[in-house]
Amino acid sequence: MSNSRFIAVVGGSGSGKSWLAARLRECLGDEAGHLSLDNFYADLGHLPEAERDAVNFDDPAAIDWEALRAVLECLERGETARIPAYDFATHTRKLETLDFENTPVVVLEGLWLLHPEWLREKFALSVFIDCPEEERLLRRIERDVIQRGRTEESVRHQFAIHVQPMHAMFVEGQRQFAHLRVNSPMSEIEHAEFIEACRGK
Repeated sequence: MSNSRFIAVVGGSGSGKSWLAARLRECLGDEAGHLSLDNFYADLGHLPEAERDAVNFDDPAAIDWEALRAVLECLERGETARIPAYDFATHTRKLETLDFENTPVVVLEGLWLLHPEWLREKFALSVFIDCPEEERLLRRIERDVIQRGRTEESVRHQFAIHVQPMHAMFVEGQRQFAHLRVNSPMSEIEHAEFIEACRGK
């Protein structure tokens, strides 16, 4: 019997997944925790730096799915889980881990949470965010330049050769598996309706 109820927030890079997951967690209060699939990128410390930079991080193959499975199974048993910490500047996993206390509801956000069938089946509720390509690109530039030490030119290049092609291949198709679909940017009315719908689930 699962001790945690999982909710998935899915959408393209820059679609607003983190923002929406955080708002949902706030509305649910102390009963909810918040996890990001970004923590589960595979450690590339065994590769030379030049080879790490060439990896396609917008392909689901870049994720350590078994590490995620182990964390979710731990939460299902009602235990505290050890979450890996990822360094996006070096594409390596940090030595320290993060303790994640078991909560009745866990809000997970990520690009491909509805891609693996085994994972899809774990969610009591899943939400797909629709967001225009240009809006996603602008948000990605803002995030990666400020938070991840990237240049705007490198972000635009990666978006063109990796992000958008992989979005079409692996992200868009998850729409069909989601319980709810929302638009981003989201109006206050749409936001209120979304929160109410989630509470009803």
